[in-house]
Amino acid sequence: METKKKMRILSGIQPSGKLHLGNYFGMMKPALALQQQGEAFLFIADYHALTSVADPQVLRQNVRDVALDFLACGLDTSRTVFFRQSDVSEVVELSWLLSIVTPMGLLERCHSYKDKIAKGIAASHALFSYPVLMAADILEVQATTVPVGRDQKQHVEVARDIAVKFNLQFGETFTIPEPVIRDDVAVVPGVDGQKMSKSYNNTIEIFGTEKDTKARVMRIVTDSTPLEQPKDPATCNVFALYKLFASDIERAELEARYRVGGFGYGTAKKALFEKLWTYFEPFRKRREELQKEPAYVDAVLKEGAERARIEARKTLSAARRAVGLE
Repeated sequence: METKKKMRILSGIQPSGKLHLGNYFGMMKPALALQQQGEAFLFIADYHALTSVADPQVLRQNVRDVALDFLACGLDTSRTVFFRQSDVSEVVELSWLLSIVTPMGLLERCHSYKDKIAKGIAASHALFSYPVLMAADILEVQATTVPVGRDQKQHVEVARDIAVKFNLQFGETFTIPEPVIRDDVAVVPGVDGQKMSKSYNNTIEIFGTEKDTKARVMRIVTDSTPLEQPKDPATCNVFALYKLFASDIERAELEARYRVGGFGYGTAKKALFEKLWTYFEPFRKRREELQKEPAYVDAVLKEGAERARIEARKTLSAARRAVGLE
């Protein structure tokens, strides 16, 4: 009888700027929930961030901020291997071994490369080969499950394609990962109504100051429906954010106020701010405590890297043997 393979979950996030609500609801919260379901690996993708962050001091601070944010929001280091990507250098050699079976056409079809070039980002080898390094991130720990947003599914599909090609050419070496798409996670709108993204400068930070957070909320774009007229919550950016924080009863109550009229968007924005600020209050307190313990944060990342390297070394050794380097 075949033994079912234990779920091994992998997720990562780039330290390319301050984490925001889109990061929290799209990646952080789902990742923190999944740590209860299996063996979880979560990494700070600082190698990947080098394609967009050119200032070394900024990168170091961003890595520190991401570590603080995750620990403050409830990451359980007894359940999750939490590490900095660059501390597990085996991933770089593994990406080279994977690149020998990666077709150029596969990379040329990747949406992320084409999108970034279209936005004016200079083409580089790192930007082009980004999916191979991402495949190495996934395959080095033999991940079975990779939670991603729908717009990131292609990266897991590329990793699967590369793993299959390697296994066919050199023998069974890698676990074929499965993407997990959470359909219940809607696109989080930014203050301008587009998808919330640092590249659009339309974010609401998780741990921004009270003054800045309130100012960003009050800048959220709404339509010009007069105060006295009914409004459609389904098309309102404020309501889309509010329902991420509110209970079913609270959502229903606010929706009813929209539909009867006599209710302004300014009032809705104030309600959103109160919900948001209250929701993250315990996380803010925890983050303030962690900031006073830099040695603890460093120790967490070091221990996580040591645990991740155990798996990465086994995988890299198997890949080296498969291609004839050992």
